[in-house]
Amino acid sequence: MIQVKNVNKSFDGFKSLNGLNINVETGSVYGLVGPNGAGKTTILKHISGIFTQDSGEVLIDGQKVFENIDIKQKVTFISDDLFFYPTYSILDTAKYYAGIYPNWSWERFNNLKEIFKIDTKRRVRRLSKGMQKQVAFWISISSMPEIMLLDEPVDGLDPVMRRNVWKLILQDVAERNTTVLISSHNLRELEDVCDHVGIMHNGHMILEKALDDVKGNIHKVQVAFKEDFSEALSSQINILHKETLGSVSMLIVRGDGDEILEKIGFANPIICDIIPLTLEEVFIYELGGLGYEFENIIL
Repeated sequence: MIQVKNVNKSFDGFKSLNGLNINVETGSVYGLVGPNGAGKTTILKHISGIFTQDSGEVLIDGQKVFENIDIKQKVTFISDDLFFYPTYSILDTAKYYAGIYPNWSWERFNNLKEIFKIDTKRRVRRLSKGMQKQVAFWISISSMPEIMLLDEPVDGLDPVMRRNVWKLILQDVAERNTTVLISSHNLRELEDVCDHVGIMHNGHMILEKALDDVKGNIHKVQVAFKEDFSEALSSQINILHKETLGSVSMLIVRGDGDEILEKIGFANPIICDIIPLTLEEVFIYELGGLGYEFENIIL
């Protein structure tokens, strides 16, 4: 289990993390989302043991991470900014990691040649960005980690390779109870793989729930009335956003779905349907409530 408890971190007077709390259960796939500058990469570097916090605690299985070799041997981190030794081939890199990770599997490494199909004699730094990302996954999965930390993990991969990589990761989650913490702006992709999500803003957590529960509190409602939209209804339900086209209004409403439908029903609508929200829409409207400008959100 990963626990981040009231963590603060500043760089040159700028507070990157501000009382941040995160709880990632063992065997879960946790999506960490937020606008640029929210502190997502910073906290991943704390959990991987690269950074140490100014205050608070970062724990894995109840143990502090920083300078804890036993814990670090259970964790792999694929950063958005990959680093490989300039002269190392893929095989050299594999040998280096095999000496660090006690659970390293050469059998798995060799089996994965059928997926990644890159000559292991090739120097990694001379490969394209997409191929370097494939090597990073190849090495990470072969290390047999208990925890995988992924920062914008599949950027630069083609659609087929993206699917193959996710399949490999989710197979380890199912078979080895691997814990996966992913930071990404690709919310559509996260929605397909994550079971929990945390939304960060200005260095702290504004929402952390199971994915189904996140969607359960915000609803998209399509509604139409014989006359104009009843403004009195606005005082009955918590409308986060409204768009109207002709006689049909599209509402984003926070609250219990059954109660929302009941209150709208008192106004005798012609049409009233709840439409499933995407994670992207939840993200937009959660941050919209904090005054974050929609046009600045990168999705």
